[in-house]
Amino acid sequence: MARANLESAPIHSARTPLTRNQIRGFWAAWGGWALDGMDSFIYAMVLVPALQDLLPRSGIAPTTANVGYYGGLLFALFLVGWGLSLVWGPIADRFGRVRTLAITILFFSVFTLLSAVATTVWTLAVFRLLAGIGIGGEWSMGGTFIAEEWPEDRRKMGAGLMHTGYYFGFFLAALANYFIGNRYGWRAMFLVGGLPALFVVLIYYGVSEPSRWSQKRGQLQKEWGARRSFFYLFSPEYRRRTVLNSAYMLVSIIGLWAGSVYVPASVTFLAAGAGYSVPQRAQLASYATMILSVGTILGCLIAPILAERIGRRAALAVFFSLMLVFISVGFGYIFYLEQNALPWFMVCLFFLGVGGANFALYTLWVPEQYRTECRASAFAFSTSVGRFAGAGITFLVGAGVRHFQTIGIPVALTSIAFLFGLALIPFGEETRGKSLPA
Repeated sequence: MARANLESAPIHSARTPLTRNQIRGFWAAWGGWALDGMDSFIYAMVLVPALQDLLPRSGIAPTTANVGYYGGLLFALFLVGWGLSLVWGPIADRFGRVRTLAITILFFSVFTLLSAVATTVWTLAVFRLLAGIGIGGEWSMGGTFIAEEWPEDRRKMGAGLMHTGYYFGFFLAALANYFIGNRYGWRAMFLVGGLPALFVVLIYYGVSEPSRWSQKRGQLQKEWGARRSFFYLFSPEYRRRTVLNSAYMLVSIIGLWAGSVYVPASVTFLAAGAGYSVPQRAQLASYATMILSVGTILGCLIAPILAERIGRRAALAVFFSLMLVFISVGFGYIFYLEQNALPWFMVCLFFLGVGGANFALYTLWVPEQYRTECRASAFAFSTSVGRFAGAGITFLVGAGVRHFQTIGIPVALTSIAFLFGLALIPFGEETRGKSLPA
């Protein structure tokens, strides 16, 4: 009898098989996010040569201080564009996730392509701002699709796997810089960044909308609409978690855009001090980006496992702690070592990369906190609005580089943000063990 009961009992360890649409949708979201990551980091890779070329054409001396200052300004404008990408959320709640995803990729591809023909630092700034609007929308659309389309027992890992795409894009940017940027210059790199437009065809024609959204399509289009979906985020039910999610995201943005994005320039500086030639410096900057990417990809794979074992809030605290330690140590101490600074800085980059996987937690955590009617709006808002403040802080980092005549100290100071993030984590909405709301 015991054997019969054992044989008839369900095997809980078996995972729900994925459908063709779920698989194709995942690769569409992952591929779009990878290409977004490549596009985002292309600018970091070509920051110095691009500004050294464009600043004189804009009537500005291409000094190290000016490169740091205007580099920070352009990073800030890019973040403003990403902040504006919150408009895609209500559009996706009203018209669908897949269609909106395709538009966002086309949007950032076109303006990245145009960056290759920029003639002044100001035209490049406009193109980067507009590209940011498209790039910011892809994450929220792809993450919402996987949360709604993948089965409950697999969507958490699906979120972590999808987020590896962005950092795989860093790896692609490093490879492109190694084989193309070093030979053909910074304009060729932006041409490479414009290629994702071809990916739109696969997304639009190969993937159908998530079943959760399709089942509520009539209600969403008749009763809700984009405006109601957006403002419902600030209803008594959701107001607190919307504010907290946006605050967590702001902390993460400071760590990524005011810290990690300066990695290529920092490695280039350290390599110059160690006596490496100009081509060797570019190669080392590519290697550093690869190390950072590998660390983050591993972190993204660990994130869903950690979130399931210790909870979403505790997992975020682990990643925030890694960012706090390795930004402050790497940029505040190791950057100024008189000997062996470069190899130890590379070691810090790996752990900085692992900590950077905190973004993967939002991909699985934010959708768990909202219903289908406003899920895309919540994802887009939470992951975008903090970038306005992040833009100001990133600009301050650039101004700090100009003032202190060094990258290390201004970037190291951004680690303070993670102390505030750690203090806010206990107030977040814990969703461990809960199903995705209908």
